Amino acid sequence: MARGTGLPGKATHRQTRAHNQGLVLRTLFDRGPVSRAEVARLTGLTRTTVSELVGEFVADGLAREVGRGPSSGGKAPILVQVVDEARHVIGLDLGERAFSGAVVNLRGEIGRTATLPVDGLDGDAALAVVYRLVDELTADGRGTLLGIGVGTPGIVDAEHGTIRWAVNLDWQDLPLGRLLQQRYGVATYVANDSRAAALAEYLYPGDSRTPNLVAIKVGQGIGAGVVLGGELFHGDGFGAGEIGHTTVVDDGDPCRCGRFGCLETVASSRAILARATEAGRRSPGSPLGLRLATMGALDIADVRAALDAGDEDAAAIVAAAGRFLGQAVAGLIGALNVHRIVLLGSVAALGDAWLAAVRDEATRRALGMLAGQTRIELGRTAEDVVVLGASALLMTRELGLVPGR
Repeated sequence: MARGTGLPGKATHRQTRAHNQGLVLRTLFDRGPVSRAEVARLTGLTRTTVSELVGEFVADGLAREVGRGPSSGGKAPILVQVVDEARHVIGLDLGERAFSGAVVNLRGEIGRTATLPVDGLDGDAALAVVYRLVDELTADGRGTLLGIGVGTPGIVDAEHGTIRWAVNLDWQDLPLGRLLQQRYGVATYVANDSRAAALAEYLYPGDSRTPNLVAIKVGQGIGAGVVLGGELFHGDGFGAGEIGHTTVVDDGDPCRCGRFGCLETVASSRAILARATEAGRRSPGSPLGLRLATMGALDIADVRAALDAGDEDAAAIVAAAGRFLGQAVAGLIGALNVHRIVLLGSVAALGDAWLAAVRDEATRRALGMLAGQTRIELGRTAEDVVVLGASALLMTRELGLVPGR
């Protein structure tokens, strides 16, 4: 700001140039193949400025000429488009049982992938797994690496790339962004995994995109990512969406956070599987009991299979978990009045019965008019949702590109 006026100061030449570069690159990305003259028309920049910038992109391998377009009477224009494979991003999902990652191109298309087990590791040992994962993904050395995007559980200071607190990994005030940037020499962005998942749901919606979105990721942990006006909302203390550690059962079971009766103790995959295992042991001849005897341990797919087979215990467990989550959803409806709420993560594989319980409880507890305006739906259950969101966060910040377009 200009000193003493409270008004923005005049943009420097470097800022203006960076702004123009972003405009031109986004236009090539969104509209390409497109002529330089059309880019100038769409951006409002001069043809000289556009030609200079496009020439730099072509020389840098970020764009290429792809032939001539139709003539409007004069010489046919040369068309230019962004080279999707010119830059790559590494997206990481630091899950609770495994760390996974992928090499992603500028269109958000996933190439090479890798997964390393991490169950039981924490602290420096878990950090070493992050390094091994990135080393594996960069081993072939192909393409130019733009940077690294990371989605991780816990409270994350996204501005500085610092994990303030991740309970399951025993990370406190870990400057992961700085550590990765120093080790690999590229830009690095770190975000809470639920927010990364929300960004993926926002950028890759299919036919339509809404400006506001809440995405609730339900797995071993529970968290919500909030997109408002097309931007991730982190909260004043970077804890927006930490609904998993709000109390929903007075004097309930102990939670990993040190409190009792948190949402995670009754609605997470961990809670669902614990109750399903108890039910299977009580009724060894039931679908749950038979799968438990066969597999030795249950997963969410087993619970879904038992549910589909008509297991009454499985139906009751799934409904109870859905209703507890519905309580939290009702609070979000009242607080934010966002019309699209997406449920994702491993528990979303429980499908319509679970979704119906969430919807019913949220509708029953929220203001009727607001609940009636809200779509609660299943989102991605695929493992790549956090990877896509983390990589898209980096591409958006570094190049101004929106890969879901």
